[in-house]
Amino acid sequence: MVWRREALPRPSRARILPDGCMDLIRTAGGLLVAGPDTRAQLTEDLPGTGCVGLRFPPGTGPRVLGVPAHELRDARVPLEAVWPAREARELAERMAGARDGVPGGGTVLEEVAAVRLRRVPDDPLTAAVAAGLRDGASVAEVARGVGLSERQLHRRSLAAFGYGPKTLARVLRFRRALRLVRGGVPPASAAAGAGYADQAHLSREVGALAGVQLSVLLSEE
Repeated sequence: MVWRREALPRPSRARILPDGCMDLIRTAGGLLVAGPDTRAQLTEDLPGTGCVGLRFPPGTGPRVLGVPAHELRDARVPLEAVWPAREARELAERMAGARDGVPGGGTVLEEVAAVRLRRVPDDPLTAAVAAGLRDGASVAEVARGVGLSERQLHRRSLAAFGYGPKTLARVLRFRRALRLVRGGVPPASAAAGAGYADQAHLSREVGALAGVQLSVLLSEE
């Protein structure tokens, strides 16, 4: 999914919440890779600087970037640290000449990612794990469903998602609750619907993953 953060005439700040995804981003300073987060990341944009990025769903980023996800956990690194310098430079040059946004290049990112995804076969197990955890299944249930021990599942998850299945389940449950609250569901009901023990449990997780209380998080949007 291509996303953009438009340039503003004043300094701006954004809170990037954990979602199990990885991103390839073009900023004013160059191309960056954002790894899977275990906690909120705060970004500061200077006046007149925007960015465009391509977000990879859980388990997809390593196929495009060519590195295990756990090597990039909670990290923001130049693309040159991940790809050969020549390939990173060629992508930067293609994006510099793009005409599809300011800064442009969203289509270029999609094209490059599509080529790389065709080179690396999809892993049905990775998709099944992500889907099971997203639906609220326990780690033990997911492991049985894909025919792995919990230890094997943990090892595969580190490479595919950047962290173990318990952490991924925690992040996905947080996002599920947040979607409910943003849709107008009261926090107590959202907590129950997302699988939390109670609203206090949800509040603790919001604080741990977002770094602020739920009311503050919603006020920032």
